[in-house]
Amino acid sequence: MKINKSFTKRMKVTKNGKLIARKPGKNHFNAKEKRSTQMAGARSQKLTLSKKIEQRYINFK
Repeated sequence: MKINKSFTKRMKVTKNGKLIARKPGKNHFNAKEKRSTQMAGARSQKLTLSKKIEQRYINFK
């Protein structure tokens, strides 16, 4: 089965195997947001996926 390459480019696998991804919806239209909201969107978040979805979108090999 082919994996979704565009999805895998948006995430990072840590040394211990955790998945880290950026929060969606923070590419533009942030000028009018509060500074705290802007900076909160810049942080990454931990991703939790089911095994079925993990096999479809992520290739750990």
